[in-house]
Amino acid sequence: MDTIASLFSFITTPVSWVIVQFHSLYGAIFGPDTGWAWGLSIVSLVVLIRICLIPLFVKQIKSTRGMQALQPKMKAIQERYKSDKQRQSEEMMKLYKETGTNPLSSCLPIIAQSPFFFALYHVLSAIANGQTKGYIDKPLLESAQKAHIFGAPLAAKFMDSSDKVAALGATLTDVRIVTAVMIIMMSASQFYTQRQLMTKNVDMSVKTPFMQQQKMLMYVFPLMFAVMGVNFPVGVLVYWLTTNVWTMGQQMFVIHRNPTPGSQAQAGLLERMQKHLIAHGSTRTRHQRNIIKGIASKETKDRNDAERKFITTLSKSGLVAQADGTVEKSDAAVAAEAEGMSLAEAAPKRQQPKRQTKAKRQTGAAQTGQAQPGGAKAAEKPGGAKATGDSSEKTSLDKSEPQADSEPDAKPASRNARQAKPGQRKGQQRPKHPSKK
Repeated sequence: MDTIASLFSFITTPVSWVIVQFHSLYGAIFGPDTGWAWGLSIVSLVVLIRICLIPLFVKQIKSTRGMQALQPKMKAIQERYKSDKQRQSEEMMKLYKETGTNPLSSCLPIIAQSPFFFALYHVLSAIANGQTKGYIDKPLLESAQKAHIFGAPLAAKFMDSSDKVAALGATLTDVRIVTAVMIIMMSASQFYTQRQLMTKNVDMSVKTPFMQQQKMLMYVFPLMFAVMGVNFPVGVLVYWLTTNVWTMGQQMFVIHRNPTPGSQAQAGLLERMQKHLIAHGSTRTRHQRNIIKGIASKETKDRNDAERKFITTLSKSGLVAQADGTVEKSDAAVAAEAEGMSLAEAAPKRQQPKRQTKAKRQTGAAQTGQAQPGGAKAAEKPGGAKATGDSSEKTSLDKSEPQADSEPDAKPASRNARQAKPGQRKGQQRPKHPSKK
């Protein structure tokens, strides 16, 4: 770690200067030798760096969503050129160029703040070894060595020996308890950040290998930070815990305000918006108008389930989304309001047909059978007799009436009897075994 940190020694002087400026501010409030003054200086350094990295964070979000949208096309390219790796790479680069997507953009915030992280590690290691670094002169070095955060020196590590910790004016137990708690909090915040990204801000309608990779990173990153954290000084743990908390809060804000289309977070946002629109009948902010404008500009087939449900619910409430992002009352709602009725009362009600009794249905069937013409062509029965259309259409209610048109030797056919085919035995046939069908 010291070797890697030495590679970023060129940025050590600016980082130490920022810490000294914040220390002079907080030292006047809490005292120059206190852990609060030095700890808040490191926290302020993180906040300043993350504010400067907000444009990269926005670019990261756009790149991540672009990669999610390209996953089906990327999978198709892999399947098409799975035997030609060179052509596969060329098609992938062509796809990135056409869509303006860069896979490395999702890692930009981490890459951009890595120099500051290692520069701070270099400064704190110098403090632990009693060396001046950058703008940390001799008086500030002695002040930093006296600073303790909850009993742990600023430059102490979990793996330090008891003698080294005692030289900094602390006990090994205090150092290990404080560093262990901070490592657990650092890993937990990293896990929660990745988990809320996977469970709330991912388009669940697209199942791609990218989702499996993100799910794997959800467990790999916290474990990696837990293993590396035992070699970090307390000041570096403060830095990394602060940046993790910042990332978690920043991502919660983005998921709440601008979620990924098709995700669970978007469904929740549209549900909150539709409740407000139904209650007040108008949009509240420019952000809401932009969301409605984006949904209204899409065709019905291009909208996801949450967007279709949003438009349908507004329509049932008498509201129509406009192309400029506003909502207006529908014609049916305006007409109902003019008549002094609600939209539900003005809507045409569906008439259900009245259900007839069994006796009426049987009487109607009998009358239909009697109304058929008597000159219908007679059907030949198995016994060779011919029956007229009137006798064949008799219902069960007319069994008691004599069949005047039928021959004396004609026997009434059973309801379930089938006409025998040539070479087939007459009468009720035994059903075949399912295996012989």
